[in-house]
Amino acid sequence: MSNASLSALPATDRPDVTARLREALLGAAFTADGLLELLGAPAYAALARSEVVPALRATRGDTPLEVLVRLFLLQQPVPYARVEGVLPVDACLESGWLTRVGGAEVAAAVDVRPYGGLDGEDWFIVSDLGCAVGGAGGIGSRDEGVVLGVGGASTTLAGITVRTPVPAALDLGTGSGIQALHAAQHATRVTATDVNPRALHITALTLALSGAPAAELREGSLFAPLADDATFDLIVSNPPFVISPRARLTYRDGGMGGDDLCRTLVQRAGERLNEGGFAQFLANWQHVEGEDWQERLRSWVPRGCDAWIVQREVQDVTQYAELWLRDAGDHRGDVAEYQARYDAWLDEFEARKVRAVGFGWITLRKRGAAVPSITVEEWPHPVEQPLGETVRAHFERLDYLRSRDDAALLEERFRLAVEVVQEQVGLPGAEDPEHLVLRQNRGMRRATKVDTVGAGFAGVCDGSLTAGRILDAIAQLVGEDPVLLRDRTPAQIRLLVEQGFLEPAE
Repeated sequence: MSNASLSALPATDRPDVTARLREALLGAAFTADGLLELLGAPAYAALARSEVVPALRATRGDTPLEVLVRLFLLQQPVPYARVEGVLPVDACLESGWLTRVGGAEVAAAVDVRPYGGLDGEDWFIVSDLGCAVGGAGGIGSRDEGVVLGVGGASTTLAGITVRTPVPAALDLGTGSGIQALHAAQHATRVTATDVNPRALHITALTLALSGAPAAELREGSLFAPLADDATFDLIVSNPPFVISPRARLTYRDGGMGGDDLCRTLVQRAGERLNEGGFAQFLANWQHVEGEDWQERLRSWVPRGCDAWIVQREVQDVTQYAELWLRDAGDHRGDVAEYQARYDAWLDEFEARKVRAVGFGWITLRKRGAAVPSITVEEWPHPVEQPLGETVRAHFERLDYLRSRDDAALLEERFRLAVEVVQEQVGLPGAEDPEHLVLRQNRGMRRATKVDTVGAGFAGVCDGSLTAGRILDAIAQLVGEDPVLLRDRTPAQIRLLVEQGFLEPAE
């Protein structure tokens, strides 16, 4: 990226102007809550789909907030005289946040979008004009080095990330800086990397305009920009994971064949993690003919790490190719060129014997256990974000179970997790249900079948009795040998603890 390209962006060495701009934005209620109140839910939701007409209709007035929405979100020129009463307009022009249009109007140089933090913080995400919301919206027809703002993938990763105070965090492939911004709230030191110097510049703007501490910014691919001995307590990445025939678009195409970029990222993360540290990624992976996709992902997990991998969605190769061709806007151009690119995607998949592509989350936790725990599962159902605490608790439960054999487990006390309900499934009017289901209404919102003993056991768990005592009482009620019941039930207890239905009592 040339210096000329970076010169078109606001300056990062004018903290005084950035602070005044932030103060003016907050003073006008240019926040996520302020936008929702001004635009209304339908227009606000339409913005997330890259549809601006409802927002244009909702901002035909002359209030400071309407002026800012038209200027920074809708990229409409606004009269200088009107902006002068809302922003430090001359300072913003001098530092590059605004540009002159004609003789009497100004326009935004970048998109500035209000974003609410997980704890209600008022932040601002900077991105290139027209690249802030929804999909890329045809970015493929423009400069491939553009920097996108917040999309669904960004917020998903932010939501699943474990948020505990740590000395050092790494945002690998930072883009507009949203993950670095979140990490800055609980990490003493944040490092952000990207192959695109424009992204690093924009990340610096996002952090400064949001009032967050500056991050250490490094240019380069994957872990290459880091010192050989650099390690972290948290690594997060929403990488360019798209499996494409060639690396055409920097923001999405990783430049390696197939899913090699995601595999390399995961495999190399282990050596960069401190003991107890987490690495969390979004990724795509291939479903290859004659190969178990779960075993493929298990092979990615580095030595010394536990892993929890969740496949959220699977698309066949035609769906996948169409999704990303539309993302780049190729469907709007020349039909023959579109068909040729579509054909190239299918040729690539056919050569690699790929039948489908999976999308999901990968979490590693550095723990030098003799036998690591690797969970690979498919869970396409709704979940409750944020899930960071759910992820952290999952690995804590693994440690708990790993340290106790069956005999020790039966001496423990458990509580039923909050908002777990029991459902009975069977034909209407039947005397007995076909099966019982425990269902969570929080976190992963799991459901699991249990037998009558498992349901009875879970229902009694209030932390007052050991698991063994509860099983002895159940054995007496159902007329079963208590020794046999103690022998066959620990596996079910382990599953209920592992999946978060039961929690160890304090």
